[in-house]
Amino acid sequence: MTPPRIPQIPVVVLAGFLGSGKTTLLNHLLRNRAGTRIGVIVNDFGAIEIDAMTVSGQVGSTVSLGNGCLCCAVDASELDAFLETLTRPSARLDVIVIEASGLAEPQELVRMLLASDNPHILYGGLVEVVDAAEFDATRQRHPELDRHLAVADLVVLNKTDRVGEAERERLRATVAELSGPAAVIPAEHGRIDPELLFDPALRPDGEEMAGQLSFEDLLRHEECDGHEQCDGHGHADHLHAAYESVDFTADVPMDPRRFMAFLDSRPEGLYRIKGFVDFGAGDRDNTYALHAVGRFLRFVPRPWARGEQRLTQLVMIGAGIDAAALHEGLAACRAEQEPQPDAPDTERAMWGVLRYVPEPARDGDAEVDVREAAAEA
Repeated sequence: MTPPRIPQIPVVVLAGFLGSGKTTLLNHLLRNRAGTRIGVIVNDFGAIEIDAMTVSGQVGSTVSLGNGCLCCAVDASELDAFLETLTRPSARLDVIVIEASGLAEPQELVRMLLASDNPHILYGGLVEVVDAAEFDATRQRHPELDRHLAVADLVVLNKTDRVGEAERERLRATVAELSGPAAVIPAEHGRIDPELLFDPALRPDGEEMAGQLSFEDLLRHEECDGHEQCDGHGHADHLHAAYESVDFTADVPMDPRRFMAFLDSRPEGLYRIKGFVDFGAGDRDNTYALHAVGRFLRFVPRPWARGEQRLTQLVMIGAGIDAAALHEGLAACRAEQEPQPDAPDTERAMWGVLRYVPEPARDGDAEVDVREAAAEA
């Protein structure tokens, strides 16, 4: 019998040099959470708007470090203590955001999260915020920016309203070259669609006062003042226009080797992949939940429910991605014919998948981060 999985909360690292707009972006997420309960770890609590924090209902769950750069002043055991507070069931959080100091080394923060013994957290991606108007000057003052971009899963090219179209395209091309396969999203005033970073929470009926005017509604309308098509639909549509979401469904099992080859060579700009994969004879008993953020990859097997239709269902989220090419690549991963479960090659074919399955005995701390190999290359 498969042991029950411990619910896990994604932890998103929000990085960027001083003035890039990290706090503005964080406040935007808090104002546009759509019912999602967000916990925040910040260096300077005063930088977060109290009204927005109240809207999110997380003032009591927010941890203020107040003692300098997170990755320098807090070791892994101390970070675990803060995360333990935020992941208690009583907090009922859906996502945690760590706003790193402007001088933090993002890669060290990621390694700290991956080394954490907390079974309740899940790596949610490294988001690097870049000031478009000051990009060249920031890069000159902080040459390490190139290294930060190289390890980012998502880059938010912020303040694009302060540069012309030609300059915006030049910056986007430069950032894309420096960040490799990471998705690059343009933004103004830190406004990005929260669904790019995390899934909206699904609450039981009655838990949230649906339809009742809230402070969140007032703040969202205040944020929209002065912007055209910001009537509750146009603004959201504008945010969503910065990225693409592609769905894929197959009723034929996926070939494990071909599917892993697809994931290993997934195109630039593909930020998140989520869903379930049917590997057919590779594992008749389980469907595999897939969680991929940037270069981080994990599978979690789940027993098929009685009568459940055996499908592969995936959602891919990114910027500048080719939907037709993604569909074609995934369609080519379908097994042309079902191998026999007892065939010698069937078990070996699953080895590539099983490498990214956490060991149940270790409560999920055996995730493999392919970023490590990329960073050391």
